[in-house]
Amino acid sequence: MVKKIVIGAVITAFALGGCASMTETQKGTAKGAAIGAGIGAVVGVIAGKGKGAAIGAVVGGAAGAIAGNVWSKKMEAQKKEMEQATEGTGVVVTQTEDNQLKLEIPSDISFAVGSAQIDSNFKQVLDTFTTGLVKNPSANVTIIGHTDSTGSDAVNNPLSLKRASSVRDYLVTKGVSASRFVTEGHGSREPLVANDTVANKAKNRRVEIFVAEPAPAEAAVQN
Repeated sequence: MVKKIVIGAVITAFALGGCASMTETQKGTAKGAAIGAGIGAVVGVIAGKGKGAAIGAVVGGAAGAIAGNVWSKKMEAQKKEMEQATEGTGVVVTQTEDNQLKLEIPSDISFAVGSAQIDSNFKQVLDTFTTGLVKNPSANVTIIGHTDSTGSDAVNNPLSLKRASSVRDYLVTKGVSASRFVTEGHGSREPLVANDTVANKAKNRRVEIFVAEPAPAEAAVQN
């Protein structure tokens, strides 16, 4: 029975990880939940002689879902710093459901239309952001570039990646290790709003930055 539970959890984790409709962060959370459920069920079998499997699966699944990242005092401090630094700029700073710090930077302070060159106002935001990363060296960063629907994928996909790479390169010049970054370009595939007006297109041209502090293997606790 134990073997069947473990195999089932692994198969479920891989199946969820390959779901095209899920974001990368959702996939990670789903994998954690599935594997956590499997491990919890095994513990339940051992401790309860079979009767505790269901309870163990529920508890393990809940723990697995949040084990991917931890929202520490350092993360909370960085969130507050970024909220203060970006007040009035249009930058949206939030905590995601899977405990990542998310910065959504609109086009009017980041990049000109068709350009991957960082605006001077954006550099000021990134300078403050760098301070938080230096204080929390265990955190990893994912930078995603987006465009509006103007132009073809052949233009938009590489442009969105160049924008993400420009942000990474700037942060590296400020002393943050390049190994901490993942960059992605999503082109025009994930619009916030319909690309039917100039204002809406501006909203869709954006950069998203995610900061994640992986939870220690032994426990996902706030430090």
